[in-house]
Amino acid sequence: MFKTIISTSELEARLGDPTWVVVDTRSKQSAEHHGETAYTRSHIPGAVYANLDRDLAAPHVPGFTGRHPLPTVEDFSQTLSRLGVDSSKQVVVYDDMGGAYAARMWWMLRWLGHKAVAVLDGGWDKWVSGGLATDSTIPDPEPKVFVARANPKMIADEGDVERARHDQSVTLLDARSADRYRGENETLDPVAGHIPTAVSLPYSENLNADGTFKPVDVLKRRFEATLSNDSICYCGSGVTAAHNILAMVLVGLPEPAMYVGSWSHWITDRSRPTE
Repeated sequence: MFKTIISTSELEARLGDPTWVVVDTRSKQSAEHHGETAYTRSHIPGAVYANLDRDLAAPHVPGFTGRHPLPTVEDFSQTLSRLGVDSSKQVVVYDDMGGAYAARMWWMLRWLGHKAVAVLDGGWDKWVSGGLATDSTIPDPEPKVFVARANPKMIADEGDVERARHDQSVTLLDARSADRYRGENETLDPVAGHIPTAVSLPYSENLNADGTFKPVDVLKRRFEATLSNDSICYCGSGVTAAHNILAMVLVGLPEPAMYVGSWSHWITDRSRPTE
């Protein structure tokens, strides 16, 4: 069972295995149809597609939710069933952003109790650069019945975050780029900055230049240098925060909770402090 990451060679060896489901989650927040267009053009053979906004999030309600609120347990279970996922399946998720979007689905599957899920290390770019097979055929997976066992402890809300700000035993980790953390170059949210006391740990620094994860010992040192007893991860909208959670699980550190609403939800209440 693969629970964190999987190499391109390991996945290639299992292509066509009926007990495996490969999911393409390519997306781009600045281009609505980027992922689906790229998937239709070419994808890993047999891969199905999950859309960030439609499949991995509920509708955004400006002023009330973050940009990518979680779907209900029932809705996401139906999505997984449609994609051919049930408890018997090993799921592999990939994207073309170093796992930024794939990690969101990885985390969501774990949230519903499915541990046999891994992110493709290096993603689509490493798959293509390695000369591995691609396809443009859109599969028609046999629907399954996914039975959810949701774990609410994986989710932190704004109250948990507010308490963490005053508790030195809990570290808030911000996965956005360092400039957005500093309040610079903010293009996605109407307020710039970060949650007070949060530590900047950009998800992109979990990766080598080729988009694969850095060695375990390097990642472990990176996180241990800032962590206290417990931690809560956030980002802009509950997507790249999952990348830091994946890295922490990969190196054997305790799994933190995710503030799914993240910065885009925190700022919906202007009485909440920002820096």
